[in-house]
Amino acid sequence: MGRVEQIWIYPVRSLAGTGVPAAEVTPQGLAGDRAWTVIGDDDSVVRAKDAPGMAEVTATGDPDADAAALAEVLGRPVRLAPTPAEGAGVAPVHLVSRGAIERAAAGQVPEGCSADDPRANLVLTLDGDERQWVGRELRVGEAVLAVTRTPKHCLGVYADVRTTGEVRVGDPVLL
Repeated sequence: MGRVEQIWIYPVRSLAGTGVPAAEVTPQGLAGDRAWTVIGDDDSVVRAKDAPGMAEVTATGDPDADAAALAEVLGRPVRLAPTPAEGAGVAPVHLVSRGAIERAAAGQVPEGCSADDPRANLVLTLDGDERQWVGRELRVGEAVLAVTRTPKHCLGVYADVRTTGEVRVGDPVLL
């Protein structure tokens, strides 16, 4: 069906991601992905939709350094807290095809989604459209993913993890 073109980890929810050559897929998703949540001084969760400057900050994985960088950007104190398992997100893995990104760049983009940064974990070069995979399983590297649905406000598809394992840039994607 295709190949893994890029792998992205977002250590802190709402912050910019980091491209990596390989990642371990765990039952919760890619290891280290969205492991931290930004908390304001009133103990509320701070998200990029409420503080857009967050999306420009690239997380280092060091909670203290990342909180300090965010506080500077936001102009107020924040801290990072481990993301609770039930609050990690809507699905463990977000996949998007290069074709979907190109369609979005041409104007076919859902409201609230960015063609420049769909915030997906796996960017795939495919023959076909990943939206047709809902309800099916696919093998990506060593991992097996069950595609569960299309995102409401983003590109690509969401998937649950059926079999853990490593995924590398260049790995085949098989239905």
